[in-house]
Amino acid sequence: MNKDQLYSFQEAMIYSHKLSQISKALWKSVEKDWQNWIKDYGLNINEHHILWIAHHLEGASISDIAKFGVMHVSTAFNFSKKLEEQGYLTFSKKEDDKRNTYICLTPKGEELLLQTLNTYDPAKFGVFSASMPIKELFGRFPEFPELMSIIRNLYGDDFMSIFNKLEEKIEATMGEQSSSPVMAAEEIASSHS
Repeated sequence: MNKDQLYSFQEAMIYSHKLSQISKALWKSVEKDWQNWIKDYGLNINEHHILWIAHHLEGASISDIAKFGVMHVSTAFNFSKKLEEQGYLTFSKKEDDKRNTYICLTPKGEELLLQTLNTYDPAKFGVFSASMPIKELFGRFPEFPELMSIIRNLYGDDFMSIFNKLEEKIEATMGEQSSSPVMAAEEIASSHS
C-alpha cells in the first residue's frame, strides 16, 4: 500500500462484501414484505413505487420516476404505461418541454394508492419490526448519515434533494398525530387534493 492510498486491497474487499451482503439481506426482507403488502391490488413493487413517487412529485417526468425509483428509464416508462392502460396514470407533454414525458395520477390512481396505504401494517414488515429494539433502547429508529452520504455520492445531489423533499412532505402531512394507517393514508391523500 503506498502512502497516498487510504485503504488496502483486503479492507476494500471486506468492506464491499459486507455492504453487498447487508444490502442484499435488507432488500430481500423489504422486497418480500412490500410485495405481500400490495399483492391484493394486482401491483408489483415497481408499479406501486411509481404511484407513490408520482403522488409526491406531482407531475413527475419519466426521468424523475426512473431516477428516484432507482430504475432504468425503460422500466419506469413500461410500468407507467401499464398503469396508464389500467387508468391509474395519465401521460402528457409540457408546452415548454416536448422532450420529456410527464405522468400524473388519475383519481382512480389516487384511490388505489390510498387503498394500499390503508392496509399498511408496520408489524408485518420485518425490517421495521427488527428495528424496534433499537427504538425501545434509544428512543429513536436507526439513523443513516453515513449511508446517505454514500447514496449522495452514488446518485448525486438531485436524488438527495428529492429524497429529502419527499420525507419532509410526508412529515408535514402526517405529523406525529397519525396513529393508524387509515388516518395516515387519509392525511397523505388530502395533502394532494
